Amino acid sequence: MSKIIALANQKGGVGKTTTSMNLAASLATLEKRVLLIDADPQANASSGLGVDSSQVDCTIYNCLTDDVEVREAIYCTDVENLDILPSHIDLVGAEIEMLNRKQRERILRNLLQPVLSDYDYILIDCSPSLGLITVNALTAADSVIIPVQCEYFALEGISKLLNTIKIIKAKLNPSLEIEGFLLTMYDSRLRLANQIYDEVKRHFRELVFKTVIQRNVRLSEAPSHGLPALHYDADSIGARNYLALAQEIVEKNEK
Repeated sequence: MSKIIALANQKGGVGKTTTSMNLAASLATLEKRVLLIDADPQANASSGLGVDSSQVDCTIYNCLTDDVEVREAIYCTDVENLDILPSHIDLVGAEIEMLNRKQRERILRNLLQPVLSDYDYILIDCSPSLGLITVNALTAADSVIIPVQCEYFALEGISKLLNTIKIIKAKLNPSLEIEGFLLTMYDSRLRLANQIYDEVKRHFRELVFKTVIQRNVRLSEAPSHGLPALHYDADSIGARNYLALAQEIVEKNEK
């Protein structure tokens, strides 16, 4: 059975999609069977892995609104062991279409049941909001990774996300856990980055990943080539950081 991990933070620009793509590719490199679900209408994770959502017949939108089977919307990527359930701009309107559905918070969870045995890890790239689709992702997930940008206002909004997780745990998904807080865009030369690192560590202690994602230009360049950093420049600091994160997650979950 696979482990489902949502990547969530309603604050934009914290490295959610970059983490989703690169963590998925790194887990696949460690010979894990991985499915990446792009649950963000911007579809950046899809294009970043070389899938043009305007050219595919079926996306997560069709699964959520038309009850299309997930297997019909899963596509192979150029990365061995890594499949993707792509997104589409139409996903913007999906929340309104899902409002009157029975058990609307559990639609994604039910959709994923038939493919759980096909993968070791299923990662869900959530949109920067706490809307119904993000609630679906958190209801379907076993755990959540919270990327935290090493910049001013980093902790702003985290309490709101933690409150949402607490509500979902109480009402919809009692087994939901925090996989960890991931510090992203870290620059050791900046005093502010070190202050935020210390603050997050002090607040969340052992819930903070040992691996820190350093600021790295290769991580920004890779998606324009439709590749994760590991396949764009395997020696880059960003690629090495995400591989270390994947190893940390595997060690934690497969003891």
